[in-house]
Amino acid sequence: MHRITVIGGGLAGLTAAITAAEAGAKVTVYEAHHTLGGRARTAEGPYRTNDGPHALYNGGPHWSWLQQRDLIGPLAPLPPLEAARLRLRHKGALRRTPPFAMLKLLRRSAQQAPVDVDFISWATGQAGEEGARAAAHYSAVALFHHDPGALSAAFVQERLRRATKLPPEAHYPRGGWAGVVDRMAARAWNLGVRMETLARVDALPTDTPVVVATSLDAARRLLRDDSLTWPSGRTTLLDLALRTRRGDAFAVSDLDSPGWIERFTAQDRTLAPAGEQLLQGQIPIAPHETRADGVARAEQLLDLAFDGWRERVTWRRESVANGRTGAVDLPGTSWRDRPAIDRGDGVYLAGDQVAAPGVLSEVSFNSALTAVSLALGRNALDLKHA
Repeated sequence: MHRITVIGGGLAGLTAAITAAEAGAKVTVYEAHHTLGGRARTAEGPYRTNDGPHALYNGGPHWSWLQQRDLIGPLAPLPPLEAARLRLRHKGALRRTPPFAMLKLLRRSAQQAPVDVDFISWATGQAGEEGARAAAHYSAVALFHHDPGALSAAFVQERLRRATKLPPEAHYPRGGWAGVVDRMAARAWNLGVRMETLARVDALPTDTPVVVATSLDAARRLLRDDSLTWPSGRTTLLDLALRTRRGDAFAVSDLDSPGWIERFTAQDRTLAPAGEQLLQGQIPIAPHETRADGVARAEQLLDLAFDGWRERVTWRRESVANGRTGAVDLPGTSWRDRPAIDRGDGVYLAGDQVAAPGVLSEVSFNSALTAVSLALGRNALDLKHA
């Protein structure tokens, strides 16, 4: 029987553990924290906030992998009336529709963007500067980067198309991500996976293949490999609970600069007590900017879309997600140029900043499947359908 060690109990680590155990391997997972889930944790208590922004897109192979194992669970559908309350800030005013020039970039017939040119340069040639900037800023909902226009045109275009697709690809598990994590952990447990929490690993075992399913920063320290770096975003997060008021926006996208605020209780009322609403703002900030800069921009959006919000606050939390929102690809690079999954000597990387395709959490699932297929010498497609 194969034996595999998995370091990290987040989405990537749990995917690797389940996949390896289904293939007959004896698996041990080491998680440094007291709970599993990594960044896919949901707070307990009256305000069930996710540990950072999360959405589960249904356009990738990870969706089928989760569905086949009944791991997604109930989803929180967005009522049509709430969907109609999406608002856009453009030229300082709140609008219901994007600028016409931006729509040129969303057509199915739009030209395929190149990898080696920045998005703003390419998109300006397609739709003019106004449309290009609006599209770049809207794409920040799936990028969390302060300057999406400076990234690879192909990279931004893929995320822009998927973030604006109708019907929407983004879905939210009812009750937050904790339910998905709990179902994945139960699946792993039932397959015989040994899971140890509060178990920080400082040196790699040498008697089994190892899947390192941690953040890239943690992997760099553990493997003592300075090449394990890749750009990511830096985002101010503002979580708010407000007393309910009819007519509040469902979500607000800032087309003047990157930023997004969403009322998560519009589709899942279980996230906050009765009579209250739970919002999260995510405002990308540049390296020289502070959390306060992002909060100030979030409050500008709130002033536009949520009348009297300051007097309705019942709970508030501010934080910064630094390098915790997945990889971003600069012009001339794609996912293939990120740190390779196979590190040699039986060590494999999995996570959202390594060389695997997909958007946001999809990279974690896809890299974990590839890591296990390499570790076991199996075909990744066979493991996916095992």
